[in-house]
Amino acid sequence: MQIETQAGRLKGRIALVTGGASGIGAACAARLAGEGASVLVTDVQDEMGQQTVASIVSDGGVATYMHHDVTSESEWEAAIAHVKATYGGLNVLVNNAGIGIGGSIVDMALGEWQRQQAINLDGVFMGVKHSIPVMRDTEDGGSIINISSVAGIKGAAMLSAYNATKGGVRIFSKGVALECAQNRWPIRVNSVHPGIIATPIWDKINPELQEAGLNTFDLDNMAESAVPTGQLGYPIDIANGVLFLASDESRYMTGTELVIDGGLCA
Repeated sequence: MQIETQAGRLKGRIALVTGGASGIGAACAARLAGEGASVLVTDVQDEMGQQTVASIVSDGGVATYMHHDVTSESEWEAAIAHVKATYGGLNVLVNNAGIGIGGSIVDMALGEWQRQQAINLDGVFMGVKHSIPVMRDTEDGGSIINISSVAGIKGAAMLSAYNATKGGVRIFSKGVALECAQNRWPIRVNSVHPGIIATPIWDKINPELQEAGLNTFDLDNMAESAVPTGQLGYPIDIANGVLFLASDESRYMTGTELVIDGGLCA
């Protein structure tokens, strides 16, 4: 079997990227559109999301923006209905929206735990739940790509609640992949595990500390000390992996994880 590998390898495909206003999500949306996919970008940061779409369109891509709170099932239903009505179906779902709340587990409020679970895990669940029926009926089937983290593979002190959500995304992806395979649904499901990537999430882990001037991360120094290669990753590094999982080049991959971390988990 010959697999398409040249530019335009997502031509005719339809993608939905959550949390697409900035960081990894914006890079994924641009990368998929650059390879020919029609992309629905969703987020709660409307101005930034519209800027992401404007940039894609100015580069010759096809994209639209929609406000979308991933913790709301009705908004998930609306997003799926919108992508189907606008582009005719759905082939690629990138469940990227997420937050990071750090701190000692003994000090964490239940509300903080639940909010992180709602965005990072419930949002992924609802995206998968509502995307599969549309993907089953869309030509070429589908690829679901759930953005987890190296924190979904290894523990980290002061990030245990975040660990719980990202570990949940990892094993949830495997279970859904097996369900799709068992039913012979033409849908692959994989997770992606970024390492230390230069994104806005670092500025939001403990905003109350940041306001006090304590939560300032030097990502280059962090990468130098923690990452075997000594290098900091960038959103495009993750977007390239997402593109691979979205394309036919990964047609024989499902139920597994793509770790992009400079060797951090090794």
